[in-house]
Amino acid sequence: MTGGAEARIPEPLATPLLSVDDVHAGYGRVRVLHGVSAAVEAGQLVGLIGPNGAGKSTILKAITGFARVSAGRIRYDGQDVTGVRADRLVPLGIAYVPQGRLVFAQMTVHENLEMGAFTVRDAGARQEAFSRVYDLFPRLADRRTQLAGTMSGGEQQMVAIGRGLMVRPRLMLLDEPSLGLAPRFVALVFETLQSLKAQGLAMLVVEQNAAQTLAIADRAYLLELGRNRLEGTGADLLANPETRRLYLGD
Repeated sequence: MTGGAEARIPEPLATPLLSVDDVHAGYGRVRVLHGVSAAVEAGQLVGLIGPNGAGKSTILKAITGFARVSAGRIRYDGQDVTGVRADRLVPLGIAYVPQGRLVFAQMTVHENLEMGAFTVRDAGARQEAFSRVYDLFPRLADRRTQLAGTMSGGEQQMVAIGRGLMVRPRLMLLDEPSLGLAPRFVALVFETLQSLKAQGLAMLVVEQNAAQTLAIADRAYLLELGRNRLEGTGADLLANPETRRLYLGD
């Protein structure tokens, strides 16, 4: 060392809350992912974008055990969870909101939310979870006794997201939360994602609505044919000419 300069100790690298490392996965003999990697740090909103068939939803299914991982590793909070079933991930703090607004049609809104809280044993914690969901979605509070199957698509998506929040997750996986919704509900979905991000919830979001996703994402990954094509901050990918040429239609 010269000139009396003090040694600079590098900042330790943050350990991601979720890491997907070189994962190959698919269904039966059909392989969809060919070495995909991604990471989500605590409190981050990370977007997965790409054309149909790129493997975006398969990443979420690989994480939750619905797609078979043939190579690579998935770690959550430092623990190897590769191949662990979805019901065993919930107590660890992972909630999965699948594509398609899946609700229990013959149950009320409140009963649907109760189904999401099956791992929450403490009555006070359950009540706090109900309050959080109803504060986030006042429309559900007003319609808590309505059968979920009689609600609009946007309202059913609120129920699906709310049900996922009932487990008080640290990480939420959302598959196409705005798919097929009217514009006002699309706007509500993205407002909800921003609100949850502000509350510190980590999220991995698969979305066809790429521009809006990149606008709010801390980081994002562009997939193509089951492989990583581009990655960076949401703002970087949104401004990247290749992203715009390949996917945003510029």
